[in-house]
Amino acid sequence: MFSIAALDDVYLDFPSPQLALEHPNGLLAVGGDLSPVRLVEAYRQGIFPWFGDDEPIMWWSPNPRALITPESLHISISMRRFMKNTPYTTTWNRDFRGVIESCAAPRTESPGTWITDDMKSAYIQLYDLGIAHSIEVWNSKDQLVAGLYGISLGSFFFGESMFSREPNTSKLALITLIQDLSPHGLSFLDCQMMTKHLKSLGAFECNRDHFLQYLSQLTMTTTDLEVSNDLLQQEAIVRHSVLNIYLEEQKNKHVQGKPCT
Repeated sequence: MFSIAALDDVYLDFPSPQLALEHPNGLLAVGGDLSPVRLVEAYRQGIFPWFGDDEPIMWWSPNPRALITPESLHISISMRRFMKNTPYTTTWNRDFRGVIESCAAPRTESPGTWITDDMKSAYIQLYDLGIAHSIEVWNSKDQLVAGLYGISLGSFFFGESMFSREPNTSKLALITLIQDLSPHGLSFLDCQMMTKHLKSLGAFECNRDHFLQYLSQLTMTTTDLEVSNDLLQQEAIVRHSVLNIYLEEQKNKHVQGKPCT
């Protein structure tokens, strides 16, 4: 029988992604929290949170992984025609909160949502730290009609969710992101799981070993999407202090519980 790790709110360590379950594909651990420092630690190891309202926090690292690069991007003739004559405009980080709220809204084919209030708050924190980013698509009336969001670490952009209210606009957002990877010093878009839609745009599957190798090499580099993350470092220091206090308390309990000899 296979088991998954249970995380707590103190220790930030994750089990190796190699220990993730095959069924369901990629389930690695449960518990912990959605603090910025834990989320960054997770993404650096190829792990991301995904869970529903009435579920514990679940952490995933599926195998294989769906990636897109500027070189693999495929734009169909009809989409090129649409982009050439489009009335839409695209922006970066103009309305992150509007994008994540729209991604979280119920959809016709899926009335529920995995983007809980806690998830929204967590990624807004990452946005405030300059780690999470959004791409918006606006119509001629300056209305938000599509967008996506994710986080940038090193040369990777980790896509999280997207939405659209008008035809082809989600494709436009995704293509804009991929075309902007190289100018921003990025190399890969991590799409997590393969879909027909992503495959039609040039996504390819990468086995876990190769994906983790890319991560170890490319998430420690700096790109122009990243800003000073002093707050993140401060949180890590606070967590370290909390951990020391916790360990000291456990040590004292152990000493107090010893019988006299």
